[in-house]
Amino acid sequence: MNRIAESELIINSRGAVYHLDVRPEELAEIIITVGDPDRVAEVSKHFDSVETKRHHREFVTHTGYIGKKRVSVVSTGIGTDNIDIVLNELDALANIDFESRTIKPKLTQLTIVRVGTSGALQADVPVDAFVASTHGIGVDNLLNFYRQENNEEELQLVSAFVTHTQMGSKMATPYIASAGPSVQKHFVDGFHHGITITCPGFYGPQGRVLRLGLTNPDLVDQLTNFRYGNHRITNFEMETSGIYGLGKLLGHQCLSLSAIVANRVQKEFSKDGAKAVENLIVKTLGIIGGI
Repeated sequence: MNRIAESELIINSRGAVYHLDVRPEELAEIIITVGDPDRVAEVSKHFDSVETKRHHREFVTHTGYIGKKRVSVVSTGIGTDNIDIVLNELDALANIDFESRTIKPKLTQLTIVRVGTSGALQADVPVDAFVASTHGIGVDNLLNFYRQENNEEELQLVSAFVTHTQMGSKMATPYIASAGPSVQKHFVDGFHHGITITCPGFYGPQGRVLRLGLTNPDLVDQLTNFRYGNHRITNFEMETSGIYGLGKLLGHQCLSLSAIVANRVQKEFSKDGAKAVENLIVKTLGIIGGI
């Protein structure tokens, strides 16, 4: 087995992976990711016990127990550039022997559930509702740096999306990845389901206009109107496609859950987004505890 060089996998003086500052034994196989570092404590306060707390840069990790189930919650920060760091380092913690710097002969499949916020792109997905993403379509370019593997439905869906939006001519070529079926099946009741678009920014990339003009001022309408069979776009945010894409390539089961804090069609914003997120956290932990 080839040894992974020190420059490729950076391990610090306490034997922890570089950015997360977490050692392999400090990570559970069920992981909740959140964007906001302060949201980690908002999740772990519901744990029955917490055994590990780590904090490095924007990456905060708490590992503990819900009943007898061991769970970690990790902050990612915003954007798929950070997702590239977090997903690769979570996988390294699970599947690379830090002593020999070699890939383990038996790989561990992680369950990774994103709990975040998002903006709805359909009038019937109201603020404070929850979305479980069936697919992530990325217009951020991350997965174009990796060898992608798509099934026929995914290829047809993303091709239809490119034709509909004409993205790819002046922007990054869109890519697609699906939720992990073994975790998705548990998040049905109380959730809207649909495609999530992952954008490389909050303002122009999501069709917001402050002082700058946009190359595609009709973006929100194009996304709202997209249909492919029974599929439609329910929402957009900044991490889902990276989690789904890297998670699938690495062999993990991933799901992105969003509390809707804005509806871009209805021009509404939640009056209590923090409460919506808290409700999603409690619902998610209840489901995870019962899996």
